[in-house]
Amino acid sequence: MTETTPSTPASDELPAVVEALRGARRRWREAHRRGEDGRELPSRELLASMVACLSGALFPMRLGPPTLRPETEDFYVGHTLGSAMGTLRQQAALELRHDARQRGDATPAADAAELASRFLRTLPAVRELLDSDVLAAFQGDPAARSVDEVLLCYPGVRALISHRLAHELYGLGLPLIARVVAELAHAETGIDIHPGATIGAGCFIDHGTGVVIGETAVLGERVRIYQNVTLGAKSFPTDGEGNVLKGQPRHPIVEDEAVIYAGATVLGRITIGRGAVIGGNVWLTRSVAPGSVITQADMQSHSGFAPDRPEAE
Repeated sequence: MTETTPSTPASDELPAVVEALRGARRRWREAHRRGEDGRELPSRELLASMVACLSGALFPMRLGPPTLRPETEDFYVGHTLGSAMGTLRQQAALELRHDARQRGDATPAADAAELASRFLRTLPAVRELLDSDVLAAFQGDPAARSVDEVLLCYPGVRALISHRLAHELYGLGLPLIARVVAELAHAETGIDIHPGATIGAGCFIDHGTGVVIGETAVLGERVRIYQNVTLGAKSFPTDGEGNVLKGQPRHPIVEDEAVIYAGATVLGRITIGRGAVIGGNVWLTRSVAPGSVITQADMQSHSGFAPDRPEAE
């Protein structure tokens, strides 16, 4: 069989395509207030490297470099945090300038260096939360042999590391960087947690693939969630012109020690009461009383629901 050489575009076609793409870029940039001063948005690659550095600094002897020794642990943590904060300052400055241009302002609304410093100061508390998540996973999974296995292997813990970091960035006013950090973890683990979601200590996301937790969801402490669970919105409030209103509370509140089994879909600003158990594949749009056990059969009889706890506005 004769091997064929892939054809290449004729030389006279390339300039026309390059010119058409330049025109498309120009129209987009004009429509969206883009400047012409080079890279204007944070870099996914640099933020991925930053998250890797932060993960290593939080858990140096388990997520740090394989050659790390206990006697150099503090030096490594300090050096790595310095590098990560340098990246964050640079990327935050890009986001803040971009945000200012979108508003038509000449000056960013915040100082990138100050935001990076404030973020740095949150890391001890983030480590404490992650310790509680790792322990919850170890205690909640009979297959787990050690907390080290949980930290090294479990996608739910990996997703929560990114979420705990992204949530702090989101709260500091860096939503674009936070969303990039969250989506990097989503691509790696299959777990989609919006950085705006509030998640209490001791969260355990078991298996995890397909889990979705929306922006305004609020999870209490020691909540357990299994794969393919959705904590989503039932509807999207709009203004008088039909435009979707941003940031409105529209996702569930899950109180302490609730358990939501695989495939359950929980929609709207409803409340899952403390210690309630939501069975697999349940479709839920009504609040659930504390301590209830809701199965597919209960959906027909409305057993366990809390009629006096309507959706919050």
